[in-house]
Amino acid sequence: MGAGDPQDLVVKIRRSVLDGHFAAGQRLVEAELCDLYQVSRSTVRQALRELVADGLVEVQRNKGARVRVISTAEAVEITEVRMVLEGLLAAKAAERVTPEQAGRLLKIKEAMRERVAAHDPLAYSELNAALHGLVQEIAGQVTARTILVRLQGQLVRHQFRLSLQPGRSAVSLGQHERIVDAVVARDAAGAEAAMREHLRDVITQITQISQATTPPVEVAAPAGS
Repeated sequence: MGAGDPQDLVVKIRRSVLDGHFAAGQRLVEAELCDLYQVSRSTVRQALRELVADGLVEVQRNKGARVRVISTAEAVEITEVRMVLEGLLAAKAAERVTPEQAGRLLKIKEAMRERVAAHDPLAYSELNAALHGLVQEIAGQVTARTILVRLQGQLVRHQFRLSLQPGRSAVSLGQHERIVDAVVARDAAGAEAAMREHLRDVITQITQISQATTPPVEVAAPAGS
């Protein structure tokens, strides 16, 4: 078994959380991670320390590391921060978008329409994440995007539950269409407003889902809003 690269392991564990292979609250046993990723225990420990700093993992006394569970209240706070950052990125994307990038955005928008018509929320959720990622890529604002990567990992399971709500994809589609149309039109103010409107609605829906669930949910599964 090789020592392994801690940074590479961080990426792999984070991806496993985002893909739903590691559930919220699931213990991350060092020996099992060593076997799974074929790395040394010191590499696992270093990677877990970084994931703790990112807020994706927590260490409990006498129980070890586990995937951190995000409460509804914290999910709302994180989404409020996302609203500011992603609004900025949407505005930057509108200022910097190229014709080729605009074409890619429009293709994703069309694919999202098709998935809504086909009643396929999981595929729609993947396209949703791709759209947000492309807007961030076009914006070229590295600092904001780096912060968002950390926040997104913490929110992923709230967003998964939201994406599976009946009729959610159809509502979300209209919001994403307005984002794309504003970016493609190079309307920075419109793009920022559309992104903020979308994430404000995400906050409303997360809160409503929590209130309708007994007992109050603390969930952390694929992203989509």
